Amino acid sequence: MNEIAQDLNNQIQQENPFVYELLSELGKNLYYPKGILTQTAEANQKAYRFNATIGIATENGQPMFLPLIQETLNNYGPKDLYPYAPPAGKPELRQLWREKMLQENPSLKDKSFSNPIVTNALTHGLSIVADLFINENDSLVLPDKLWGNYNFIFGVRRGAKNVLFPFYTKDGAFNTAAMREALLSKRDQGKAVLLLNFPNNPTGYTPNEEEAKEIVEALREVAQQGMNLVVITDDAYYGLFYEDSIKESLFARIANIHPRILAIKVDGATKEDYMWGFRVGFITYASEHPAVLNALEKKTLGIIRGTISSSSHPAQTFVINALKSSEFLTQKQAKFELLKKRADKVKEVLEHGEYKDAWDYYPFNSGYFMCLKLKGVNSETLRIHLLDHYGVGVISLGEDDVRVTFSCVEEQEVKQLFDLIYQGFQDLSAKNIK
Repeated sequence: MNEIAQDLNNQIQQENPFVYELLSELGKNLYYPKGILTQTAEANQKAYRFNATIGIATENGQPMFLPLIQETLNNYGPKDLYPYAPPAGKPELRQLWREKMLQENPSLKDKSFSNPIVTNALTHGLSIVADLFINENDSLVLPDKLWGNYNFIFGVRRGAKNVLFPFYTKDGAFNTAAMREALLSKRDQGKAVLLLNFPNNPTGYTPNEEEAKEIVEALREVAQQGMNLVVITDDAYYGLFYEDSIKESLFARIANIHPRILAIKVDGATKEDYMWGFRVGFITYASEHPAVLNALEKKTLGIIRGTISSSSHPAQTFVINALKSSEFLTQKQAKFELLKKRADKVKEVLEHGEYKDAWDYYPFNSGYFMCLKLKGVNSETLRIHLLDHYGVGVISLGEDDVRVTFSCVEEQEVKQLFDLIYQGFQDLSAKNIK
């Protein structure tokens, strides 16, 4: 094992051995090498005459660039576009995102957590967590309503074994009791990774205040029984809370609640700030021990350096510019209101009852999506039929569930969308296809 990696492990063991026990074998071996980037960072501070350390070209005191590219980006200086960004991300962006997190998550006040580290959006952030904390056959506990890419990120890549629990109770609430039972079913392993995604993809559900308190208490109880837990909050759709849900990330509630629980927040500007193609995400760790946070950051930088090296500099600059703009919150609120109207319209249309013979719908109160539970027709069969005969695209999940993305449907077109889905259902039901 590399000496630097061993030193980071020692720092974690001294401050919180439970976090060390959570690390995968890869996680234990990761470190941030004292190579070109470290030397360049030092040169940036001290080489006031010539900085001949990193492989870029400069001209007239600034990064070299092609004028035909710069002509489309005249609002930005070349220094904010063309050089490599630091592996951890631009310091200004990390600080701005941290300040944003504190403003939006009151429960984070007085809690200890790392500066957000910039990732190439959320999938990359989740992959980093998988590399750090998943060994082959480790248990990944998550609800049965889940984003399919989790299976690839954690299962195919790292060999995790899914432990699924029912997302909803019979009353349509988040099933905390089933979550607790799923975690404790792996108590003999001593470790589990729990993945929570709110607003949920595919259901569009976020727990209410009472449910959130139950989740936190359940996790504390599991930890008190001797289990080490990594608790990941995938906050891709953070902020799109339309009704009676909590209005902050569960990360803020879970951070620092027990030394056996390591809370990790994965989020980004991609969806919550309508910047999907920019691919700017963040990963944030919570620990009461600065040495643990430092070691986890260095290990994360080791993964970044060994995979993508660093995230897009221009995209980070664009996000900084947005966060600092006086129009940012106003424009973001306008988009929120638009999406909320679409969600309200979906409920209005569905609650008329004219589709009751075809489906029920799962409770939803947030995010981009909602889910139908079909009655007597296979979801994949319906999906293909809708495409072939009506030009309607939906997502089939399992045998009976259909995900509808209302975020990309104009409010005035919502009724027509569900009418077409219903027509497709009737076509297939008449043929008795299951």
